[in-house]
Amino acid sequence: MKRTLTRISRLALLAILAVACSKDEQNTPAAPTAATAAQDATRDGHLALGNPSGAVANAAAPTNYLLSKAQYAASYHRDRGIPNWVSWHLSSAWVGSTPRQDNFASDPTLPSGWYRATSSSYNGSGFDRGHNCPSADRTGSVADNSATFLMTNMMPQAPQNNQRTWAGLETYCRTLINQGNEVYIVCGSYGRGGTGSAGYKTTLDGGRVTVPSRCWKVVVVLPEGTSDAGRVGTATRVIALDTPNDNALNTSWGSYRTSVDAIEAATGYDILSAVSGAVQNVVEARVDNGPTS
Repeated sequence: MKRTLTRISRLALLAILAVACSKDEQNTPAAPTAATAAQDATRDGHLALGNPSGAVANAAAPTNYLLSKAQYAASYHRDRGIPNWVSWHLSSAWVGSTPRQDNFASDPTLPSGWYRATSSSYNGSGFDRGHNCPSADRTGSVADNSATFLMTNMMPQAPQNNQRTWAGLETYCRTLINQGNEVYIVCGSYGRGGTGSAGYKTTLDGGRVTVPSRCWKVVVVLPEGTSDAGRVGTATRVIALDTPNDNALNTSWGSYRTSVDAIEAATGYDILSAVSGAVQNVVEARVDNGPTS
C-alpha cells in the first residue's frame, strides 16, 4: 500500500511539473514581428534638423512668424497669406486609421488683427488648397488630421501639381516609413504667379493670398533611432524637389529633383541648419537619383 501511494505521489508531481513547463512556454515572449518593430517609431520634434528661416513667434515678425503646432511647425507670411515653409517629422507613429476630415478652416492662433484665409478663399480660382503637411501623414487622431486642414498649412497649388506630382512623392514618403525609416520633411513655395486650371494668376482672395510660382520640398531619410540631427551623415539620402506651380506638370516627381543648395539659393533659407556643416556641404550639393516608388 505504501509503495502504491508513493507511485501515485510521483505521478502527481510529474503532472504538476508538466503543467508548469507548459505555462512557461506559453508566457515566453514571441520573437519580434514587423508589427512589433513598428512600435519602435516615435513622434519627434519637427525642427530637429533646423529652423530654415530662423522664424520666431513674435507678431513683430509678420513675414517670418513661427507657428509651433503638435503636428508640424511653420513659418507664416502674413502679407502673402501662405506659409513660407512647413516642417514636420514623419514615422509610423504618426499614421493610424483616422479618415480624412476635410474640415478646412481659418487658423485661430494667428495674431489678432491679421487677415485669416478662410475655407472659401480659393473658391473658383482654378487652384487647389494644397497641403504642405499632407492629411495622410497625420491620421493618428481626429485632432492630428484636422490640424492639417488649417489654412496656414495651405498654398494655392495647380491641381495637376497637387493631385499627381506632389501626391506621388507624398505616397513614396509613407512607403519609406513602412520600411523602418523615419523621415524629416520641409516644404514650401516662393515667387509669384502660377497657372492653374483656370489660367494664370498672381493672387487670390482680393489680393490677400499670393499664388507662388514654385513649390519645393526636402526629404531626409533616416533609419528609426534617436539624436536624429547627429545621425545625418554624408551617405544619408536627401531628396530635394522644386516644381513650377503649373497645371501642365509631368506626373513623375523624380523628374523635378534638384539639390538642397539650389533651393537655398532661391529662397535664402538654411534648410538643414542643425546638421553639421561638413555633412551639409556634401548632402546639400547632391541631386538624389534613388528609387521613386
